Amino acid sequence: MAKKIPFNVVFASDEDVNFPASELNNHGPTVHGWRSAPNGSLTSHDIILRFQQPAKIYRIQLLAHQYLIPEKVELWLHYSPKSLPSTPSSQYFDFLGFVALADNANTNYKSRELQSVTVCPRRGTHLKLRLIGVQGNDYNDTGQISLLAVNVLGEDLDVGPNNGNGEEHLSNEAPPLDTATGELALASICDDLLFSMYVEESIVQTIRELEQRKILAVNSERFEYARKLKLCMTALRTAGERLGRYALAKRQAVQQEDFTTARLRKEQIEMYRAAVLRQLQVHQLLEPQGVTLSSNDQSCEIYAGGKPSLPSAPSLQDVAQALAEATFSPKSMTSLSLEDKSSTDGSQPGNDNTVTTPAPAPAPTPAPTSLQATPTPTLGGWRKSHDELPQSPRLPSRHSSPMSSRQGSLRRRNKSVPRNSYEDYEERAIPTLRQECQGNALLEADPNRGRSRLNDRERRQAALPILVFGNELVEQFYSRQFQDREDGLMRLRNFLKEHDLLEPSSNEHAASPNKVARSAALLLHRAVRDAVYSVFSQATETVRMLFLEYVPGRVSPNEVARCVDRLLPELLAKSGDPSARLHTLAQHTILSIAACPEVAEQHLVAPALSRSVGSGTHQRLAMSRLQMLEQLVHTQGISTDKHSGLTCRALSECGCSGIHHPAEPVRKVAERILLLVYKVNPRLVRKQLPPDDDITRRNLLYRQLFTEFDKLDLDRKQELLEASKYGGGHSSGDAATPPADKASTSSDASRLMNSRSGHSLGPMASSSNGYASCNGKQQYNEQLKRSMLSVSNSRKGSASNSESTEDNTPKIRCPFCDWSCAGSDATQLDRHYWKACPFLTKCPQCSQVLEVAALNYHLTTECDAKESYVVCVRCTESVHKQLYELHQMEDYCRELKTGAARCPLCHDDVHLPQDGGWKLHLLSAGGCPGNIRKRNLKKSN
Repeated sequence: MAKKIPFNVVFASDEDVNFPASELNNHGPTVHGWRSAPNGSLTSHDIILRFQQPAKIYRIQLLAHQYLIPEKVELWLHYSPKSLPSTPSSQYFDFLGFVALADNANTNYKSRELQSVTVCPRRGTHLKLRLIGVQGNDYNDTGQISLLAVNVLGEDLDVGPNNGNGEEHLSNEAPPLDTATGELALASICDDLLFSMYVEESIVQTIRELEQRKILAVNSERFEYARKLKLCMTALRTAGERLGRYALAKRQAVQQEDFTTARLRKEQIEMYRAAVLRQLQVHQLLEPQGVTLSSNDQSCEIYAGGKPSLPSAPSLQDVAQALAEATFSPKSMTSLSLEDKSSTDGSQPGNDNTVTTPAPAPAPTPAPTSLQATPTPTLGGWRKSHDELPQSPRLPSRHSSPMSSRQGSLRRRNKSVPRNSYEDYEERAIPTLRQECQGNALLEADPNRGRSRLNDRERRQAALPILVFGNELVEQFYSRQFQDREDGLMRLRNFLKEHDLLEPSSNEHAASPNKVARSAALLLHRAVRDAVYSVFSQATETVRMLFLEYVPGRVSPNEVARCVDRLLPELLAKSGDPSARLHTLAQHTILSIAACPEVAEQHLVAPALSRSVGSGTHQRLAMSRLQMLEQLVHTQGISTDKHSGLTCRALSECGCSGIHHPAEPVRKVAERILLLVYKVNPRLVRKQLPPDDDITRRNLLYRQLFTEFDKLDLDRKQELLEASKYGGGHSSGDAATPPADKASTSSDASRLMNSRSGHSLGPMASSSNGYASCNGKQQYNEQLKRSMLSVSNSRKGSASNSESTEDNTPKIRCPFCDWSCAGSDATQLDRHYWKACPFLTKCPQCSQVLEVAALNYHLTTECDAKESYVVCVRCTESVHKQLYELHQMEDYCRELKTGAARCPLCHDDVHLPQDGGWKLHLLSAGGCPGNIRKRNLKKSN
């Protein structure tokens, strides 16, 4: 299995005196790396590494600088057996290839690029790196290039007499691969450069020992012990990364000559390391002196639930407090110094100054004693938050340049690098210098939670909120801890409630409501952009409370408009978030703002929502805007004020732009808005759309929309007919019919609707509840049919009266087709209905005789086979379900014109004038060609 090949740098073409090439010999969080000489004249730089013994090379890893980046790095390998002398002049290097590096501009020069190159197995004793070119950027004004770390993975080469010369390729061999991942198999996770560069050295040595114990445990089939060791190593990696950041902060403090902070960092590292080793029971798991402990083979509480929990990290305040207590107590000071010495000798492989050569782990016997003797108040006050004190005034700004922050994340350029839990954890920028403090400022800080203080730029931005709410509340809004931001929002709500209850005369020095609203809007503008959902939820609740409880009757209209202009764009952006809970909460907040009386009077929200929706607008954002606009139309109605944003013209333009959006949900909401406007001003809506003709209706979008418009037109006409009928505008026939005639007409109609088979035709004529399930066109057809029937009956009654005066011979007359015969036998009229009347037809399913105009309605609502029929959405005919697809392919299946009905016999449109369109269609000479009874009637005549 591949392991780290130790090497020494033997040659460098040039170097910076502060960043020598010897830095590449070691790996760790505090390593500077090599850097070329400033303002040098060399275009290429050579660095030669000599392996401590001949090795077989499998992989080479390079870690580049954040902004001092070369264009490419060439790799050269040389092999010379120990029996042959090797001098720089006699060395011959084989070219392996080159690695191209990115300019790192997309990360703002805050990330480090890791390049991992897998090579064919090659023998080698020397590795030459040739760095060519320089990537120019604003931070690299001296033309330097840098290399932070180099790692060589391979196996030791056994030198023998039959190994051959150094030029021999190991083409028949393959590097060892992990069967699970297919990547290069490593002897230890500590050999990976991703691990060794960011984990503290003492923890690395401890993990190596635990890995050896795990191998022995697996061979001895002590699987519970091996599981504990694996979990312990995972937890130690996390703790080692934290200790690495502490060590880097200590080195930064030493460079700045802030020795107070450096001392506190040193004590912090010692205390946290001792607490971690004690809680994870590392001393017990290592089994010192080879003694097998039975407790390691048994389950324990800390390793029972999977990954063990780490102790809380001591903050600098805790360390300063412990040092202060030790200063006032001579006994405790002496005991603490002895314990620190024993802990350093027992738990740490070397001193803090010696980070390059890890010593063998001594027997950690006195470690438990020192940990138990540590004062309880010191460890009891530790908290999870660390490095949270204000920055030292002697330190430069952490954001002045990438070098000052040294924040970097390893970007995975080569996918062949083996993934591990460390990389999963370290996918973000690694902070190398947290907020610092010095001296007495540690004890003056908040003992409950450290909070970053505002810098000059933030103080200028929040000058008014600091004056109104105080510095402490504003610092919570600018804190990096989301708990602080939540507490700040809760305190702001309480402030607004208390300010609401206080009278203006009770406090002369209190800020005016306008200043309070403006300050709250400044802070909420920052809070609504927060990425943490809990903070955003608290922010939206505060926004609703501000506009619904505090603003009404207190804040001036100009200030209300200023607050809305500041908050509304951010909430609109959040309403387009893909997360359902985020955009729903943002929509609810915007509608709550729109419900504020001061906001509604000035029309501040609706104009922003009624802007045209472009085809490039994101689906979620467009749909949220249209949904909120639709809700405003329902709650506030359509306005005539041209500045309201809810006029018919503004809504129709917004809806017309929305129906052309590529997303179907957006088009549906836009159609609903157009329908709401069409009920108020149909002429304006149709003017915004293409003309309603056959070519336009070929488009499915316009066809559906115009169909809905036709339904609204039919409903409007039906309302007008009912109003004219029951409001004084009755027809002449109905007005002239006395109550007795109406009773006789209804009795005649009930008698007429009886057939030989005993089926009744009455439900079609007498039932009124059945029309609720029909569409508008069918309702209109049925209404005209009933009116025509009443008119025909009245005509029939008047005609019979006139004939009776002329001739006393009785006659029977059909009220539909004016057929008549002499005599008084009612069976002749029934026979006429059953076989000959062209106005009637027989149901093809149940053989019930009914009017032709009512056949479509009968088949879908009254017939025994109504479950087998559906209404065609295009032509409104009743079609059998099995024949529906074939029916839509027919030529006669077309859109129904406005104010017309569809004949089920010939499939032609029947216009419905008030004098009876069905009568003209069924009885005229050139009428319905599909009416068989009309042809039979002609033959009989």
